[in-house]
Amino acid sequence: MKTINDFNFKEKKAIIRVDFNVPLDENFNVTDATRIEAAKPTIDKILADGGSVILMSHLGRPKGVDSKYSLGHIVQKASEILGQTVYFAQDCIGVEAEKAVSNLQPGQILLLENLRFYAEEEAGDVAFAEKLASLGDIYVNDAFGTAHRAHASTTIIAQFFPKDKCFGLLLAKEIESLNKVLKDSQKPVTAVLGGSKVSSKITVIENILDKVDHMIIGGGMTFTFVKALGGKIGESICEDDKQELALEILRLAKEKGVQIHIPVDVVAADDFSNTANTKIVDVREIPDGWQGLDAGPKSLENFKKVILESKTILWNGPLGVFEMPTFANGTIELGNFISEATANGAFSLVGGGDSVAAVKQFGFEDKVSYVSTGGGAMLEMLEGRILPGIAAILE
Repeated sequence: MKTINDFNFKEKKAIIRVDFNVPLDENFNVTDATRIEAAKPTIDKILADGGSVILMSHLGRPKGVDSKYSLGHIVQKASEILGQTVYFAQDCIGVEAEKAVSNLQPGQILLLENLRFYAEEEAGDVAFAEKLASLGDIYVNDAFGTAHRAHASTTIIAQFFPKDKCFGLLLAKEIESLNKVLKDSQKPVTAVLGGSKVSSKITVIENILDKVDHMIIGGGMTFTFVKALGGKIGESICEDDKQELALEILRLAKEKGVQIHIPVDVVAADDFSNTANTKIVDVREIPDGWQGLDAGPKSLENFKKVILESKTILWNGPLGVFEMPTFANGTIELGNFISEATANGAFSLVGGGDSVAAVKQFGFEDKVSYVSTGGGAMLEMLEGRILPGIAAILE
């Protein structure tokens, strides 16, 4: 796996696909700069070699040129984080971009305008990719969040750099961390899968059953399993058409010797609201008019035991509706268990939008081994797919 550490960038122009698709407030201020910070080590190494850096990214989902989605909005924040002036090109191809690139000196950083101002980017257009490629000497992909898309800047561009293409440090770390779970894991391996739907996790479950020893199922998915097993779930969320599938998963797991852990009790509420009345009930005996919104204390005791005995932990999805403080305890406790296991030497990988949000919100970011930056890309890797953006560098 070639990374930037295999190249010397002295007097070279590195064109880097980064993921600077960051959230902005109504005044176009960056509200979460994690993705810019994540790209810094790659940029620093290239500049330290005496090279220059051309950054390309998308922002939002514009339909054509739209100033609201201009990457110009993030230049100030990027300059602050990267510790030097980030120059900005008003276009990503053509005369504007070429002029800005020709003025670029070793040690300088240039950010190109939003790639998605051109429909050709998402279409994976070869001619568009070639124009982007003409701007740099070495192609670096450091955008895990878009590695599952065969877009011009993430995949197609790589063919114009047969020998001069590599992974940035962030993308290399993502691949390495996922491989630690999927290929080189220390046993016992535990996967914690939460979230509301079985249907969105089914391919992940099928793919990782061969790789894990324990699987903890939490969140709204719980109730599809409980109902399939004959339990009463009140008004809890449930995918009725996935009950057969839930039973099939349990059967497969048994066949493969994987222990599945489902909550035994839940915090039930008489309304989907932070101020609802709550009580702790058996997961199979939720009264009519009530719904399960978080894992209960007995469930957490069971999960704690499994997690503290694990050597490799994958966490994808919360245990309850953590956005409401009343139902956040299960997710917070899970974070505490995983942090403790990590401190004791386990490898823990957290990924998927909601888990990452929870980890940040409750301060577990530095207490787990790795927090993945790519939601969809990580899920596709867990499903066993080869991501086009990764394959393009390996070819």
